[in-house]
Amino acid sequence: MAVVEVRGTGGMLSQAEEGMKLFAQVASAAEYDRAAADKYKAEVEARISALEAEAAVLNGKDNKKERAAKGKEAAQLKAEQCYVDACKIVKGLEPKFGHFVTKAAEVFVAQKAVQEETKEKAKKEIKKETKKESAGLSPAETKELDDLKQAIVERKAILKEQGMSGGQQNKDEEVVKMVNRMTELKEKLDPGSTKKEKDAKKDSKKKTPLSAEEQKDFAKLQGEIEIYKAKLRTEFGYSNKEMKADPDLKDMEARLAAFEKRS
Repeated sequence: MAVVEVRGTGGMLSQAEEGMKLFAQVASAAEYDRAAADKYKAEVEARISALEAEAAVLNGKDNKKERAAKGKEAAQLKAEQCYVDACKIVKGLEPKFGHFVTKAAEVFVAQKAVQEETKEKAKKEIKKETKKESAGLSPAETKELDDLKQAIVERKAILKEQGMSGGQQNKDEEVVKMVNRMTELKEKLDPGSTKKEKDAKKDSKKKTPLSAEEQKDFAKLQGEIEIYKAKLRTEFGYSNKEMKADPDLKDMEARLAAFEKRS
């Protein structure tokens, strides 16, 4: 039996094929020196362990300064970019700062489009996607927000080892800069989310019951706060007073208070 082609579909199929050619790509994954990363990680951790052991025997007020210096040196090693990358590679993750990369990832366009019309359609699709992304955070901005949260905690840990109080840490120029950037990203992600606790309480006076979706967010936020507190306490040695001054924790607790007012 002869195959009958419906009039008009031939051109549509041809355009679809050309569109696929435009986006056909061949990707080459990045390659890392796992052995070098393992070795570097082990060396740094040996130095950290030695410093912590030395600090542990420096008891009393007379040794406070020297003990703090040992702690500061250990904290700096933990925050070192090369060490952070080594840890990530050992865990099978992509290095944050580009260390131990033996071959960068490559993406090649396999074939270009033949028809100009298809190119125009592709451009329009890209514009649509860009418009959608502008309403929230791009993947790069989402990663930046996560990195900022971690960087603030690490920076404060170093400042604490130097003897700074929670209030002094919050006034540190580098911390202030990171917090301001983090606030900008949070506001872009969820407009109005960075309002102060006073404004959050004002909004909560409406006493509107929580929707099913908000109840899920409420429960999720409670868990996130407990995990974050535990991380500050165990990994970075924060006291209760220092945790209360942490800007990220304050923001989370303000949102929790708004939920509690309506629950």
